[in-house]
Amino acid sequence: MMLSIALNVVERSLVHCYLANMQNMDWNLVRDFLAVARTGSLNRAAQKLGVNASTVGRRIETLEGTLGVHLFQRSQTGYVLTDEGEGLIARAEAFEEASIAFERRAEASGNVEGRVLLATTENLANFLIIPALPDFRAQHPKLRLEILTDIRAVNLNRREADLALRMVRPTQGNVSIRRLGTMHNGLYGSVDYVERRQAESKEKDTGRFDEDEFISWPEHYGDLPAAQWINRVLQGRAPALVTSSLYAQLAAARAGLGLAVLPCFMGDAEPVLRNVPSDADVIVQEFWLAIHTDLVNSARVRVVANFLTELVHQNSARL
Repeated sequence: MMLSIALNVVERSLVHCYLANMQNMDWNLVRDFLAVARTGSLNRAAQKLGVNASTVGRRIETLEGTLGVHLFQRSQTGYVLTDEGEGLIARAEAFEEASIAFERRAEASGNVEGRVLLATTENLANFLIIPALPDFRAQHPKLRLEILTDIRAVNLNRREADLALRMVRPTQGNVSIRRLGTMHNGLYGSVDYVERRQAESKEKDTGRFDEDEFISWPEHYGDLPAAQWINRVLQGRAPALVTSSLYAQLAAARAGLGLAVLPCFMGDAEPVLRNVPSDADVIVQEFWLAIHTDLVNSARVRVVANFLTELVHQNSARL
């Protein structure tokens, strides 16, 4: 009898807590509680959610402090639900189902509205995302998408963007991450340049790329895989052109200035470019979708995240 009364008090507290947070769609405490309950571990729950284990631990402590009860027993083998925690599972799952149903109804009805800030690279914005936006906007006319393509990396923790599509896996910050796929690169030159180098290679006994001109990156982009590959091939020689814009490198290759390492989905789409066989083909980068954890359950952000996920999957063959 006493346990039943205690559980009712806990359930009412949980309901009050999440009704207060519902306006901001911040259901992370319930989500993290369920993840730990289902996995029995902070680390496994964090891996499933795409956040740090310390973040999950803090949220469990916050939830327990709000309710005034211990929801888990901590041990060396993991986290085990207490009687109070066990009594909350059904209530928490009801919140989870309501959240999912709300997002699905919102997406299906096209009533999602508001501003979403997406940070990504210039080449992904121009060659992948923007061409697919007409259909997306027709489905969600009240949603205002702002795409940020600054060279500097945005900080999701400071809310400089709501979500980001990146080629580097985020390692810091309160963000949920998801690997969407991979992007392959290759070496490209204009038709005229490739034909000229083939003719010259028959007349000269030179190394494979000893006489080639290359379009490269500035020194402070030296950590890019493409920049590292070009620097190894040049062996101290000066490039024909240095630019910090991938689109400018594409334009330079089209103009016949030299060879450029480009994403295959960009290079293959250009009728005046040809792929030059090389080990640059092994340069593979991963797509990572990062969302500020507080916005994971936001319907407007989730719609954009689903759009990006589907877009990458649909284009996986050419990427």
